[in-house]
Amino acid sequence: MTTVRILLLEYDHATYAELLRAAAPELQLVPGAQAGSEQASACPIWLGQPDLLLPLLRQGLRPAWLQSTWAGITPLLGRDLPRDYRLSRAVGIFGQPMAEYVLTYLLAHRRRLLARLASQVEQRWDNQAPPSLRGCRVLIVGAGDIGSEVARLLAPFGVELRGIAREPRPIAPFAEVHGLDAVTTQAAWADCLVNLLPDTPATCDLYDAPLFARMRGEALFINCGRGVAVVEADLVAALRSGLLAGAVIDVCREEPLPPGHPFWDAPRLLLTGHSSAPTEPAALVALFLDNLQRYRDGQPLRGEVDFVRGY
Repeated sequence: MTTVRILLLEYDHATYAELLRAAAPELQLVPGAQAGSEQASACPIWLGQPDLLLPLLRQGLRPAWLQSTWAGITPLLGRDLPRDYRLSRAVGIFGQPMAEYVLTYLLAHRRRLLARLASQVEQRWDNQAPPSLRGCRVLIVGAGDIGSEVARLLAPFGVELRGIAREPRPIAPFAEVHGLDAVTTQAAWADCLVNLLPDTPATCDLYDAPLFARMRGEALFINCGRGVAVVEADLVAALRSGLLAGAVIDVCREEPLPPGHPFWDAPRLLLTGHSSAPTEPAALVALFLDNLQRYRDGQPLRGEVDFVRGY
C-alpha cells in the first residue's frame, strides 16, 4: 500500500499517534507542532483540531483533505480562507455521550436535584413529589445524527419527542419533525428544549426574548449546540423574570466565560464548561481510517462539509 503522509496537529497528539500507528502502521505521521509550511504543504491529508490548523490555512496552505477532530468546524469557514479542498467533520461519535449529558440534566431537573441539595444545606426537609419522565415533552432542535441518538436514549423513558430539522421529514424515533421556521411555535409545546444546532447564519441569535416568552414557565432550556444561537442577555432576563424554570448551558459565545459575565450568577442556570461530548480519540481514529479508505476509493466522506451550508 502506498505510504501516505498525514499532518497530525492535536493537543492530544501522543494518544492519536499511538492509536494510528497501532491500527495503520503504514501511515507516515508528521507532527504538526514541529512542521513548518514546507512540511505541511507536503502532506496531502491533515488530521487535527480546527483552531490549531487554522494558522496554516491562513498562510495559504491547504491539504487535499482535512479531517477535523471536532464536530464544529466554524474556525475553518472564514471568508478569507481557502475552500478548494475536502473537509470532513467528526460525526457518528458524539451521540452516546451527548445523550447521557441530556439525560443527566433532564433527570436532575425533573427530580429537583439542586433544590434538594439546597434544602439539605438549609437543613429543611423537602418531600415534594417529583414528576416522572413519562409524558415529558422534549423538543430536540437539531434532529440530525446526534439529536437522533439523544432521542433514542430518551424514548424508553416514555417521553414525547419532537424534533426540528432544516425541513420537515420523518426521522425515527421522533413523533414529529418540523422545519426550523417552526421552532418558536414548537418551543411553546416543550417541557424541555435541547439545542443541538451547528453554528450557521440561520441559527445565530435564534433563542431570543420572543422565543423565551413563548416557552412554558416550567420548561428547561439546554444548550449543548453552539453559544451563538442564544441571545445571552435575553436568556438571563427570561430566567430572572420566571419565564423559564431553568437552563443548562454547556456552550457560550466566549469561552472560557469571563469573570463578571451574567451567566455566573443568573438564577437557576447551570454551567457545564463545554464538557457535554468530548472527542474520544479511539472513536475519532476509527472514523478517520474509515474516511481514509473512502478518500482513496473516491467515495463521499462521512461528515463531508458543504462549504456553502457551513456543515
